[in-house]
Amino acid sequence: MHVPILKQGDYLIASIQSVLSDADLLQLRDDLAVKVGQFRARGVIIDVTVLDVIDSFATRTLRTIAHMLKLRGAETVIVGIQPDVAFAMVQLGLTLEGVGTALDLEEGLAFLNLQAKGD
Repeated sequence: MHVPILKQGDYLIASIQSVLSDADLLQLRDDLAVKVGQFRARGVIIDVTVLDVIDSFATRTLRTIAHMLKLRGAETVIVGIQPDVAFAMVQLGLTLEGVGTALDLEEGLAFLNLQAKGD
């Protein structure tokens, strides 16, 4: 399942539309790494609203994406983590340590704008 990546000003928005396989997550990682450079993006929002499960591989991959994009000059924020998913992640000890999170797309944009003002 290809994840659409939209450009909005200085930001990229990757909106996950359905459950992703491990290969899909790795493709998202690679696509974002290229597009951040291509569009000179200053920030990336990854919307996971549709996901009702975020397993250890997905958590690790999202964290890796955020750290990798930081090295490419873009801040990353994960938005839309559902309450049950957040609860399960905590129970399983899965963290997105060092990665920005926000409730929804609007708050994700506000997060990136605040980060941009700090730079």
